[in-house]
Amino acid sequence: MLLPDELKKDRYWSGALHIFANHSKLKLYINQFIDFEELSLDVDGFERISRSWSPADKFMLRLALHLFNGQSAIDLSLMDRLDSNNKKLAFKAIQLRFAG
Repeated sequence: MLLPDELKKDRYWSGALHIFANHSKLKLYINQFIDFEELSLDVDGFERISRSWSPADKFMLRLALHLFNGQSAIDLSLMDRLDSNNKKLAFKAIQLRFAG
């Protein structure tokens, strides 16, 4: 999936898109729940489909949504549930969002 360059440079989009584009499950839903023309995420849609997901996958979704708009509260101690690849993905996304 080719992501718009201007969004990769936006601090709110960059971290979230990094997770969505690189997470094995989330990348399957980019076209369904992210509207690049309207520049919006279907948060309700993501929440609906994630109800039966593993705690680790839910954490990655919530982290992406939190990095995007700050409204999805997360407990960073839940990162203990992540495997090493997802921890690296999460740390990189956090860096993209907050390193200015």
